[in-house]
Amino acid sequence: MTLRKRAAITGFAELPSVKKPGDLVAIDMAAQLAIRAVADAGLEKSDIDGLLTVTPVSAPGILWPTALCEALNLNLSYFDSVDIGGASSAGMIWRAAAAIHAGVCDHVLCVVSDVITSASFKNIIDTMPRSDHEFELPYGNIPPLAGYGMITNRHMHEYGTTAEQLAKIPVDQRTSAMQNPDALFGDKALTVEDVLDSPMICEPLHLTEIVSPCTGGAAVVVSRADAVSHCDHKPVYLLGAGEAGSHTSITYAPSITDSWVLHSARRAFDMAGVSRDQIDFVQTYDCFPITVLLTLEDMGFCAKGDGGRFVAEHDLTWNGDFPCNTNGGQLSFGQAGVAGGMCHIIEAVRQLMGRAGSRQVENATIGLAHGNGGIMGEQVTLILGLE
Repeated sequence: MTLRKRAAITGFAELPSVKKPGDLVAIDMAAQLAIRAVADAGLEKSDIDGLLTVTPVSAPGILWPTALCEALNLNLSYFDSVDIGGASSAGMIWRAAAAIHAGVCDHVLCVVSDVITSASFKNIIDTMPRSDHEFELPYGNIPPLAGYGMITNRHMHEYGTTAEQLAKIPVDQRTSAMQNPDALFGDKALTVEDVLDSPMICEPLHLTEIVSPCTGGAAVVVSRADAVSHCDHKPVYLLGAGEAGSHTSITYAPSITDSWVLHSARRAFDMAGVSRDQIDFVQTYDCFPITVLLTLEDMGFCAKGDGGRFVAEHDLTWNGDFPCNTNGGQLSFGQAGVAGGMCHIIEAVRQLMGRAGSRQVENATIGLAHGNGGIMGEQVTLILGLE
């Protein structure tokens, strides 16, 4: 089955990242985002006949899609919740396209929001698999820091990747974030020295290499490709999609320096029928710098083990020769819990629609957005384009 150009993203909405949620509630945020995204797509609420979401860590774990449907007073022929961690938002897009291609619905609202507090983090730990509680947590393998720290250490040992090379990733993304008024850390430049001088939290991960949890959310509308005449902006078509995964705990990963991105990216590129050198920008999940580096390697933008040299030799900023995470990525924009991964989708759509303002990538027509869940265990790659 191919989903190439079966559906297009026609509208979006995004909330700024905030550290102090105050009286914000996830369902109210989702409702606000839904209304804005539908309007941005040039639609009426009555046009929406599909809904995809993911249950926030700050909300009850059952019946979230129907609770949101009720709050919005929608009449749906398709609704579901996607639960593949940080890959959920990317996973929603191709699932929406598949439902549309199957004739189940015409316009699917994909909406995510989350309110992150200390209680939210406790909820994450409490709901982890029983095996983790028995065989992982008591010995200090507490996700996600321990897992990504292990991956980083192994990559440095195996391929000679340096701390300076890894530090350049958040530095370049911070430069882009300074052109994003909604970014959590968009007001102050960052240098490699700043990164390496920041406190060591989980060796070899420094404070400024660790994603900052926040409160926020985002939404997009995915429409049938032959039903986009309503669109007030350029429709952004799904050209290719791929999904792959294997594990929750890093303990059970076949390799900690080779990821399932290899398979999700291959499937996405095969479906899209485009080459790596046709990609104008990459928006890839970035909970830690090693996540970006592994993803770029396993997508085929450079050879395995050569990621450190690649990021050191390329300008990853919005106006560089390899634009990557042009909104600042989650490392500078912030990670709104389960909603965090949607910022990469939104930024890809914004760039392709030509709505990125001062950080607009020139002449962008094809872009890549990627989601990563767990400890490199769940991967979804999307290739989006104007044609």
